[in-house]
Amino acid sequence: MIESSVSKCPVPTEQQPLNEYEDLKSSWLFQDCTLNWRDYIIKIVGIWSFSWLFAGPVAAASFPLHKHTAQFILCGAAGASVGVILVLVRLYLGWSYVQDRLSSPIIFYEESGWYDGQTWTKPEEILMRDRLIVNYSIKPIIQRLQITFAGLAVLFVTGTIVWHLV
Repeated sequence: MIESSVSKCPVPTEQQPLNEYEDLKSSWLFQDCTLNWRDYIIKIVGIWSFSWLFAGPVAAASFPLHKHTAQFILCGAAGASVGVILVLVRLYLGWSYVQDRLSSPIIFYEESGWYDGQTWTKPEEILMRDRLIVNYSIKPIIQRLQITFAGLAVLFVTGTIVWHLV
């Protein structure tokens, strides 16, 4: 029943929400969100470590390592976190976009360019399928990203407290 509804869908294949979800899920950056917690954290720490290549020299210019070790470490860690935040914002925006497209009963699409947009109302069976995908696949990813943002906020607050104590 779903196959016949999909075959009647006027939305171009690359703009169909299910295909957008599959493309996002298989994308090299976005698939990291689907990993188990351990591997996900390892990826985030890897991004943070890579960001030290840029944050470290800035922190060293501001706080010489041999004179202000604690400030250098805190400043470098905060600076490296900016790279993590940028990646997390990109992940969050991408997953939120697909979540909105899957959840929506009406899909906006472009037939041949930006100037000829159309809308399509999903049949009930496709809408139910898409909402199941949202509830069981995408919402856990969004929650994981929100938890990561909260964890970074806690680390920033902790770093600020330590900065004032040093």
